[in-house]
Amino acid sequence: MTDREQGLAVYTHVSAEALEEFLLRYDVGELVSAKGIAEGVENSNYLIDTTKGRFILTLYEKRVEADDLPFFLAMLDHLADRGQPVPPAIKDRNGVEIQTLAGRPACLIKFLPGVSLSSPTPAQASAAGRAMADMHRALADFAPTRTNSMGVDTWRPLFEKCEHALDDIRPDFARDLNWALDEVLAFWPPEGHLPKAAIHADLFPDNVLMSGDTVTGLIDFYFACTDIRAYDLAVMHTAWAFDAAGEPLDQGVGRSLLRGYHSGHPLSDAERACLPVLCKGACVRFMLSRAWDWLNTPADALVTRKDPLAYWRRYEWYADHSKVLAELNV
Repeated sequence: MTDREQGLAVYTHVSAEALEEFLLRYDVGELVSAKGIAEGVENSNYLIDTTKGRFILTLYEKRVEADDLPFFLAMLDHLADRGQPVPPAIKDRNGVEIQTLAGRPACLIKFLPGVSLSSPTPAQASAAGRAMADMHRALADFAPTRTNSMGVDTWRPLFEKCEHALDDIRPDFARDLNWALDEVLAFWPPEGHLPKAAIHADLFPDNVLMSGDTVTGLIDFYFACTDIRAYDLAVMHTAWAFDAAGEPLDQGVGRSLLRGYHSGHPLSDAERACLPVLCKGACVRFMLSRAWDWLNTPADALVTRKDPLAYWRRYEWYADHSKVLAELNV
């Protein structure tokens, strides 16, 4: 179990004087302390303590489009209004959520307690699966939509952008990933076959805060979008049922996750039948994004590159349909 202060990396420095002036916009008290949070890859985050409480200050870097922020924040407000454990943005004295600080879009966000997990137990995975189910039920009447910026239609173009260098990661990786992509695209559910809805699309263990076996927070909604609802569960399974190297956990974590979800939002027969290809698709999606980052991140960058081959090992596991059918027997 590792401490998670609801955060990501720090790319943009903000002085104490600028923070003090920024906080004057809010009714949150005076600045006591501020600490940069050195986790993640998308934004700059600070843990802010004031005389009235604790908050997260997020400055949105180039990988988060400012035009997408209203969707993300509306989704968080919607979920918070329905009692879901999410961190909505704090409104300033004029009712504004999205600010500008240090030349970046910025939000002051509610702090949630809890830690993220590096080695979840079956009970914790079950609770996390149920939390996703509750989130999906709460989003049933959420009207805004956003195209998935890493959806199935983007995978072939992204492969073509990095195909020439994939064998630098591993010999024959371009051939193997191309084959996997062809297979997934051939069997991907056609439009209208499965329900679409607002989804998180990135609910890895480090985006779930827990206290013991209780979920205290679902965070980092910056890939949230409108897509196949069961794909959200598939992404989550690929993230929770394996270790960091992509080797399957042998303690029933993945099965407990699925059963926890099914207990709160029962899967239809069509969703159950499509889960194997949705999981393979999630593997392809993260292989591609990790490969792109692996090949294009400078050696001295603040971001720690993640191994795309860890998702190739996952893909190989999902290729054994007998294992997958046993796992999906919820």
